[in-house]
Amino acid sequence: MTTKVLLADDQSLVRAGFRSLLARARDVVIVGEAATGDEAVRLAAATLPDVILMDIRMPGMDGITATRHIVADPAIPGCRVIILTTFDTDEHLFDSLRAGASGFLTKEIEPGDLRRAVAAVAAGDALLSPGATRRVVERFAHARGPEPVARRRLEALTEREGEVVRLVALGLSNDEIAERLTISPLTAKTHITRAIAKLEVRDRVQLVILAYESGLVRPGGP
Repeated sequence: MTTKVLLADDQSLVRAGFRSLLARARDVVIVGEAATGDEAVRLAAATLPDVILMDIRMPGMDGITATRHIVADPAIPGCRVIILTTFDTDEHLFDSLRAGASGFLTKEIEPGDLRRAVAAVAAGDALLSPGATRRVVERFAHARGPEPVARRRLEALTEREGEVVRLVALGLSNDEIAERLTISPLTAKTHITRAIAKLEVRDRVQLVILAYESGLVRPGGP
């Protein structure tokens, strides 16, 4: 299956570099290039890419805002965003994840790693493990109290699903969740899949963020 990729960066040389690197992957096709966040949003709607490589700092609308618009648009189903930046800071990472990005990579990434990252995100995986996400979210969640809206969203879950979400937010794998709850790994995965569907989030990374925003898990808590 061919993966359609949209490149969004205000520097033409950077776009050319990524285009060259991805051209070596037989199953990747570049469907467009954007130099601004506004252009990225328009091209995403026009080309329906599977993956967008999105710069953070661009003229006009920045990459994080563009990501938020794209992932919220039902007319662009299944599109996933990888944030690419030279600014490797937790603040940008946190804001990117909250906006709905599936991953965050610096522009110094090796060619092979970039191609693997695109393939992984196109397959529906997040580039950050729940454990790594927890460390990022904890650093910024202490300044925020639980959000009532996020808390109400959890009411859609069964008691067991809520417990599974809490364990996902603590960074446990499916096997570790299964062992903790004395269930099979397949059952743990089923609970996670159902929770993602009920809460209308994109992946496990978004489950972690919602768990902290709702107060289900608190910074520094077990």
